[in-house]
This record gives sequence, structure tokens and C-alpha cells, in this order.
Amino acid sequence: MTLYDKKEALIQTEWELFHNVNNEGGKADCQNDPETFFIMRRAQFTCWSEELVESWHKDLLNAKNDGRNLLSEKYAWMMRQTAPFEFGRISHLLRFPSISAEEMIEQIVEAEVQWMEEYEKQYPFMADGNRPVHSSNDSEYSTSFETYLRGELHTYSEKTLKLYLDMINALKSQNKSLSLIVMDAMVKAYGYKDIDDAEKQQKLRALNIF
Repeated sequence: MTLYDKKEALIQTEWELFHNVNNEGGKADCQNDPETFFIMRRAQFTCWSEELVESWHKDLLNAKNDGRNLLSEKYAWMMRQTAPFEFGRISHLLRFPSISAEEMIEQIVEAEVQWMEEYEKQYPFMADGNRPVHSSNDSEYSTSFETYLRGELHTYSEKTLKLYLDMINALKSQNKSLSLIVMDAMVKAYGYKDIDDAEKQQKLRALNIF
């Protein structure tokens, strides 16, 4: 099985779990939109190594075998920031990471938040439609990139976190931005030449120049 095939199998597992997340008020529209889900996750996994893909997939399947849905738990962890009272009522159902895992999570979050800040400055028209970057901007109706990322990372095993942090550090050593790589892959999936082309087109639309 090629790395591409392994990524597709991973995303299929994620989709099945995401589709089955139970929300108050019923399923969200995005839970019935596999095409968008696959585009976004393919972009997210652009830089992932085979070992990292396999490790995260194993995390998902092991949890599923234990009757847990890590996609549900991701949203539960976000509530630690966005709805602390409700989080307190369900936190006993979650597996809290070790101190070393928490340290890795914060190193990753610090690096990725900085990259997102740089992305916002470099591509303001593209970034205009994205989540707010910082947890300080969370609201009842909007969850920030920082909170979303931290929530997802809390569902990773220590092995997966270590491999993910290795990827982050490798990109930093190469002076590359994961945010730009992911965004570039995403806009290409929607037919743009690259992220610069997408920014140009978004600017023209914003200024009503066609």
C-alpha cells in the first residue's frame, strides 16, 4: 500500500468517526459533506510521514476497539476552553495526557500559532474567511485555530505526538511553514494554481473587480 493509499484509508476512518459524532441538536451540515472533509484532511496530511500516518491511524482504531471515538473526544477537549462548565461534567470520560505529552502539545501549538499569524499577515484576503487564530478570540459561535489544534492534539498518543513534533521541528529547521504548505495544498484542490493565485482572486472578489 502506498503512502497515498494509507492517507486515504486514514481519512476514511476519520470520516466514519466524524460522521458519527453526536451533537446537541443533531448532525452539523459538515458531517454530511465528505468531499470537503477529504479535501481538508488531505491538505492537512501533506507533510505527514508514513510512520506518522500509521501511528495516528492506529490511535483511532485502538480507541474505536475500546468503544471510544477520538473525533468526539477532540470536540470535548475544545470545550475545556470554550465551555469549561460543560467540560467539567464530561472530563472524567477523557484520558488526560502525561506531563511530557502536554509539553509536546504546547510546543506544537506555539509553532503552529506563529505560522498562522505569519499566514494572516502574508495572505490577508485568504485568511479573512478562516477561524480566528488565538484562543482569546473564542466565542460561543466561533472556535479558534489554537483551540481546535490543541483539542485534536489531546487525542494523539505520545508516540503520535512525538512523530508530529519531529515533523514540526524539521519544518522549522528548513524555514518552512506548515500553515502555508497546508493552505497551498487546499487551494490547489479547489482549482487555484497556488496560494498566491488564490490570494489574488480573493482580493479581486473582495474589491468587486472581475
